[in-house]
Amino acid sequence: MKHTPAGKPAHAEFVVIGAGLAGAATAWQLATAGHDVAILERGVPADRAGSSHGSARIFRYGYANRTYAEMVREARNWWDELERTAGQTLITPSGAVDFGELRELDTLARVLDAIEIDHEVLDAGQAQERFPGIQFDGPVLWHAAAGVIDSEVAVSAMVRLAVASGARILTHWPVDSVQQRSTGYLVHGPRGSFSASNVIVAAGGWLPSLLPKLDLPARVVGAFPKLTVTQEQAFHFPYQNPSDVWPALIEKSHMMRSYGLPGGRDSGYRGLKLAEQFGGKPIGSGERQDGIVDPVKRDRLVEYVKRRLPGLIPEPYAGSTCLFTMTPTEDFILDRHDRMTVLSPCSSHGAKFAPLIGHLAANAATASTASVARESIPVEFLVMPVGA
Repeated sequence: MKHTPAGKPAHAEFVVIGAGLAGAATAWQLATAGHDVAILERGVPADRAGSSHGSARIFRYGYANRTYAEMVREARNWWDELERTAGQTLITPSGAVDFGELRELDTLARVLDAIEIDHEVLDAGQAQERFPGIQFDGPVLWHAAAGVIDSEVAVSAMVRLAVASGARILTHWPVDSVQQRSTGYLVHGPRGSFSASNVIVAAGGWLPSLLPKLDLPARVVGAFPKLTVTQEQAFHFPYQNPSDVWPALIEKSHMMRSYGLPGGRDSGYRGLKLAEQFGGKPIGSGERQDGIVDPVKRDRLVEYVKRRLPGLIPEPYAGSTCLFTMTPTEDFILDRHDRMTVLSPCSSHGAKFAPLIGHLAANAATASTASVARESIPVEFLVMPVGA
């Protein structure tokens, strides 16, 4: 850390609160552009208490909303750049299948056509022949460009690159509040205070409890969409045949809204990570999680595996919890007021966008004014109306 005169808090041009995917990506972009950056993380980067830990997040192009699908394509370019710079593979190809009578396959296929992503619509028999471990009962959308993100390694890579460019990382440094001053901000926590010219808040599941303590005007705080934080559960089921190749899968049907993907390192490379989407309990904010796996959720997924996934042994060998932070529309939050940028690229589908979000957030944070910054942010992500 830079030398600080006795009695004065350490200072950085940009303080990033949170070292999950969004915070790490923003710090990487800022530091490699030559800015003075400090990252304050309440635990460790990609902490298990947050939303960015582990080795398995789905990278997919399948969106009914063309804006998000086009953003995935742009995000892929940033992932490629990150992999080249870090010298690591961060996305493992797997392909993905979407199915279920509520999944809007025709719309997904039209959007994939529009953004020129190769895909196929298979009938149940064709899909069954190609993926015998899954029991299909209707049409299936397949696209080979999907994959599995190693989230934890990605966070580590971005933090490492940021530090190599001069950033500082302070772990076990929870933030209690932020105070605006004429010269910038003071970030306060149990370990002291940190001075910043600019602040980027990427607090994940802790944003709901931190938001009222950011010294933002009441009209700005009041404009934020309601944030719902849930404690979700995922389970790892072993493959019947370890040599089988599994795609990522998303089902949206009356029977279940689920997702699954090869678990990678988390599963010892021998099983599928499987979860019921939005099946977790609301907890208000991240500090209220208990990390306890719900046996009722486990039993629901066991029955689901028996009915839908005959290629798995219906007995999970591991389970874990994870935080989801949701907006009512499932859109992201990215906005700037004065010299504070707040982001929550969340709603259970943000991981795939991480390096792009870092680029957008860094651009917003370094713009000459908040008004200029907001011109480059997708309007869906803004908290305050355009022109406010």
